[in-house]
Amino acid sequence: MASVEAETGILDASQERPWRELAGKTYTKFLEGDVLIAKVTPCMENGKFAVASNLPSGKGVGSTEFHVARPYPAIYSRYLLHYLMQRSFRANAARHMTGAVGLRRVPVSYLRGHLTPLPPLAEQHRIVDVLEGHLSRLDAAERELKIASKKVTSYRKSVLMQLVPEHPPPSWEMTSTGEAGTIQLGRQRHPDWHHGPEMRPYLRVANVFEDRIDVTDVMEMDFSGVFEKYRLKPGDVLLNEGQSPHLVGRSALYRGTPSNVAYTNSLLRFQARSDVLPEWALMVFRRHMHAGRFMREVRITTNIAHLSSKRLKGVEFPIPPLDEQKQLVQACDELLSNADAMERALQRNLLRAQHLRASLLDRAFTGRLIPQDPTDEPASVLLDRIRAEREAQSGSKAGKARRAPRRPRKVAAAEAPPPPPPAATSDPATTAVQQELPL
Repeated sequence: MASVEAETGILDASQERPWRELAGKTYTKFLEGDVLIAKVTPCMENGKFAVASNLPSGKGVGSTEFHVARPYPAIYSRYLLHYLMQRSFRANAARHMTGAVGLRRVPVSYLRGHLTPLPPLAEQHRIVDVLEGHLSRLDAAERELKIASKKVTSYRKSVLMQLVPEHPPPSWEMTSTGEAGTIQLGRQRHPDWHHGPEMRPYLRVANVFEDRIDVTDVMEMDFSGVFEKYRLKPGDVLLNEGQSPHLVGRSALYRGTPSNVAYTNSLLRFQARSDVLPEWALMVFRRHMHAGRFMREVRITTNIAHLSSKRLKGVEFPIPPLDEQKQLVQACDELLSNADAMERALQRNLLRAQHLRASLLDRAFTGRLIPQDPTDEPASVLLDRIRAEREAQSGSKAGKARRAPRRPRKVAAAEAPPPPPPAATSDPATTAVQQELPL
């Protein structure tokens, strides 16, 4: 690709003044064809970028949480958009973010100095045409994969609803969760127990997913004198006590790994009575979560739903005969293992789609996506024209700065005249909207 590297034309919206009818500075102002770049995490990292198009009167206003990139006339807006949306660019921009955690933003100084590969203008259009054709097909494939993933979730729910029916047959015992076993809340965390003589690992809500315990991030605290009370035993069913409303009560079966581990009060432990299989109890709790049954028992504080042990004890719990429990557990394992396999295959294909997207963008911006046309205007000529446009723009702003000042207001005779203004300077580097374009 016969190209040059140029600095992205990033500007502060306040430097342009065609929006005088808008009072204040609480808006970001942009023009038709500008590239809008989210500056705050996670929007920037998620690629919340767009080209402003179909604007009334060719101008618009919006949130202050995005930067405005105004390409030179020799740079195609959509070419610049796709370049900025590359995962590698966004990851590098994220490393330059400033500000407090959770409110970090990409500084405009980083974007102004970023070098962009710049092919001839005609080639930019050809690259975008081919790239967007590929990306549109890739987008459609990803949508289908996500739809299929939702269908797998619906299938998993239907399996649990069928095997644990709302109205069980007469041969089943219908009781409460509190009668089907014992329920205990875990130990509360406290700063005084961050260090001590009996440090033990513990599980918390971040470790318990549906039918899965994640042990990649297990924390420790001092359980001196109380470890045996909170020590988990194989067959214990753990339920999330605090979660988002639709996930409260999410449960998993502790099967002995990791060993010698306790749990905190963000979890509830259910220990089934002798005629209830722990695997059956897990099925019942998973069915209740998917059916929204736990949501009817929660109290919500700051968007977190809490399922107390008292409320959990009153939730209905069907108990089939022991032999039937074993058959239903086996059937559930077979059916849900198929669903899990489908889900893994869908996730692999979504990951492949992400890699394919990154590969397409890499080929587009390294000259390997389309063949070059030797009749295109050379990139060096393009850069010279950009520089001329840049200098003309700088000269126009410098001329405005040299306009005659307003007639001074009349002052009272007793007032001392103001000191003479300093001599006007004309430094293009200080009046330019965009910086110099390096060769």
